[in-house]
Amino acid sequence: MERSFGARKRDLESECQVSSRLFSAVANRLEEFMYPFLINYRRQEQAAHAARVVQGLCSDLEHKNGESIAYLFGLDRKAIQHFLGESPWEDAPLREELARQIGTELGEFHGVIAFDPSTFPKSGQQSVGVARQWCGRLGKIENCQVGVYMAYVSSKGHALVDTQLYLPQEWTSDKKRMKQAGVPKASQRHRTRHELCLELLGRHGESLPHSWVTGDDEMGRPADFRRELRDRNERYLLAVPSNTTIRDLEVAPPQWCGNGRPPKRTSVRVDRWIRERNDIDWTSIEVRDGEQGPLIVEAIKRQVETGQRARPTAAEEVLVVIRYRDRQSQVVKTDYYLSNAEATTPLHEFCRAAKAEHRIEECFQRAKGQAGLADYEVRNWIGWQHHQTLCLLASWFLTVETRRAEKKDTSDDLQPSATRDRIHPANRPRMRYAVERSLANRTTITAQPASTAISLETPQSTPTQKLGSKTHLGQSN
Repeated sequence: MERSFGARKRDLESECQVSSRLFSAVANRLEEFMYPFLINYRRQEQAAHAARVVQGLCSDLEHKNGESIAYLFGLDRKAIQHFLGESPWEDAPLREELARQIGTELGEFHGVIAFDPSTFPKSGQQSVGVARQWCGRLGKIENCQVGVYMAYVSSKGHALVDTQLYLPQEWTSDKKRMKQAGVPKASQRHRTRHELCLELLGRHGESLPHSWVTGDDEMGRPADFRRELRDRNERYLLAVPSNTTIRDLEVAPPQWCGNGRPPKRTSVRVDRWIRERNDIDWTSIEVRDGEQGPLIVEAIKRQVETGQRARPTAAEEVLVVIRYRDRQSQVVKTDYYLSNAEATTPLHEFCRAAKAEHRIEECFQRAKGQAGLADYEVRNWIGWQHHQTLCLLASWFLTVETRRAEKKDTSDDLQPSATRDRIHPANRPRMRYAVERSLANRTTITAQPASTAISLETPQSTPTQKLGSKTHLGQSN
């Protein structure tokens, strides 16, 4: 028995060995991947540092800061730290190129733009933007920095596109502190997290074909933010807290006795409104992305009125409620959403957008766990921006490699050839991940009719049914 186990163990270990040719091929692809970004640097030394930093962020380093990356490649520690924290190179062109590539590679008419803040705990007071505020990573109010992130989700994949650092009022009101942190004048005005989201949307919205804008309950809570999205003709599905008040428009108002003003519908909290629903009001939808098999959710939608009637924020919206059950059929989670979509929008399309909103958490897991998004050791504005930009590039490269592996395209794993792989930079072809489409093709993408909703897994969808039956959002990959 022990001999057979030992032999089997040796066989398994041999199967786990990775050929050195694979890493050589990945290094060559990373070099091609970085070329469209490196051409934005004016100095060759800066381009070389950027390539090394991204390579280090994609490596297996435990702490992916400037010092560790420099020691990994035998470089001068101070040179890499100066490149990240002090060198005045512009990172905006790199982010624009990143958004263009993501829109080209993952772009679909039914794509979803998701917004979500992410926190970085800090112990000191000198890091730019640090303050005592809600830290989702720790689950309490703590000293931390907050970045607002924009992600793109489609059936082809999902990736982080851009980010903005949130500056609390205690920072923006202290000009001396802002100057010491190197915050540029254009960013010194206090802006809420929702204003930062709108700036990101205005910057990259045209590069990312989409039919939905989504966000968590922090994004959906302010009625002003939802009104701004309506004014921009953006269709949204935003989570809201359970204490949000609504007026059910599908219920007749109280009968008028003929004297005084006609009575109006009363406001009720969404969590109390949902308790009055019967099981027959719910629709069962099967989502095939559960870790332990098919995940079945129950959903309901209703046309409601929100906001105060006398204020501009009052609007007719669609309330969407999605609840999850465990294996014992007990409700374990209930999510509430508001949308400005047509009331006739299929329920499974709302569920598709809601599911897409959760994909940004997977983007954070990859960026923080594999690309060193939270491993920076810089305090000033420019250092934070530079580190975030290069981490977004590294995360996108890992996404590209994952998509390539899923396609099982092994043609790039050939033995490297000096005559084939060493191409002069001036004659190097554009990377295959970012082949530019013609203007006609781009127009075709954004002009597709919004007739049939497309699931994030498959390009097919089926009509919804009442509780007891199932609606499939897509098959597992």
